Amino acid sequence: MPLSELKTYQGINPRPHDFDAYWEKALEEMRAVDPQVEMIPAEFQLPFAECFHLYFTGVSGARVHAKYIRPKGIAEPHPAVLQFHGYTGNSGDWMDKMVYPSLGLSVASLDVRGQGGLSEDTGGVRGNTHRGHIIRGLENEDPHRLLFRDVFLDTAQLASIVMNLPEVDAERVGATGWSQGGALTIACAALEPRIKKAAPVYPFLSDYRRTWEMDLFKHAYEELSTYFRYFDPQHQREEEIFTKLGYIDIQNLAPRIKADVLVGVGLMDVVCPPSTQFAAINKITAPVQLEVFPDFGHEGLPGLHDKIIQFLKDL
Repeated sequence: MPLSELKTYQGINPRPHDFDAYWEKALEEMRAVDPQVEMIPAEFQLPFAECFHLYFTGVSGARVHAKYIRPKGIAEPHPAVLQFHGYTGNSGDWMDKMVYPSLGLSVASLDVRGQGGLSEDTGGVRGNTHRGHIIRGLENEDPHRLLFRDVFLDTAQLASIVMNLPEVDAERVGATGWSQGGALTIACAALEPRIKKAAPVYPFLSDYRRTWEMDLFKHAYEELSTYFRYFDPQHQREEEIFTKLGYIDIQNLAPRIKADVLVGVGLMDVVCPPSTQFAAINKITAPVQLEVFPDFGHEGLPGLHDKIIQFLKDL
């Protein structure tokens, strides 16, 4: 699809008729949870930064972990950044976040439940679980059992917790991440409207049916092919399944975003096809700064980290 068409593409995955009510109910559940926030000083410390393991209780009773770093010696409320990692990964090393406290910003980096970090996955669903998290809960009748519903809520809950910290200015909080982290950045900004700036890069978890029609149920989306092979080998429930996936399709959350957005896209991406990314990007009504890399795929995008830091430091 040429760039001119990408910029108007609106996606083809079904949007559930009760999508807005679904997420309002989910947010009500999240707000009713006592987060029981715990901050434990980390062994890793630097002269200009204080490092903590931040734990909180999320929906479904899971204890969720994030690395939290604040600049040392800044008494007045200051900006903060939320950081989200790629699929199956974790919050990474302390050092790769130090640019933020060096600029006078706090940073919180989430461990997605059930992936490579310290967060807890409480599970309890039917169906296969060894292939991935998009399909986790699809075999349950209740769409509120979808795992990514809980993960999206974790991003909003972490944002609220950080915004309520005495050292953080709640009106100057941003979010960023690549791939799954890009999807979670969009979800976070959609579900927590106080997010001021959002910088997603080649966001995952968008326009699932388009990925299937392009025969790209592979790489990060391989689990969807596995799911059909196990549970619907002749695609008799295809419409039902794609509609249920619509609850955790970020293109349907994107119109809720109020933050200024910087988004990076590689037009040769075969992991998260550009059209699926633009399905979400084109539904953002807030200001969008688009950074396009015509010859790059799902990989490092030269200079984009620098642009994101310049974008977020203005918080």
